Amino acid sequence: MDLQEARDFISEHHHGVLMTWRRDGKPQLSPVLAVTDGEGRVVISSRETAYKTRNLRRRPFAALCVWATWPGRWAQVEGPAEVLSLPEAMEPLVDYYRRAAGETDWDEYREHMVAEKRVLLRINVERAGPNVSG
Repeated sequence: MDLQEARDFISEHHHGVLMTWRRDGKPQLSPVLAVTDGEGRVVISSRETAYKTRNLRRRPFAALCVWATWPGRWAQVEGPAEVLSLPEAMEPLVDYYRRAAGETDWDEYREHMVAEKRVLLRINVERAGPNVSG
């Protein structure tokens, strides 16, 4: 699976597990809803205080596994990651929600993002797979 195939897969199938690294070097796994943005990055909404956010601030690299059905097709992507905080994250969070769920009351959505101290996690996809099955 090449990078664009993985991005296309994630743009259609959003449920996955994000892996970041704890302070002690062990993996930390989080169920997430992922989409791709207009620049081909994988984006995920999180909270400022979440472990995955703190882990990415300390070690900005992530892996994500997304699947369609189980058993069935899946994709793994990995690459350097960044955390975008409010207020800069607001419009990218709106774009994230549009791609994941469609239209909503945007004033109310923005209020919730501020109240929940939301951030946007961005993964710059450098590697994708699987390239073999079985």
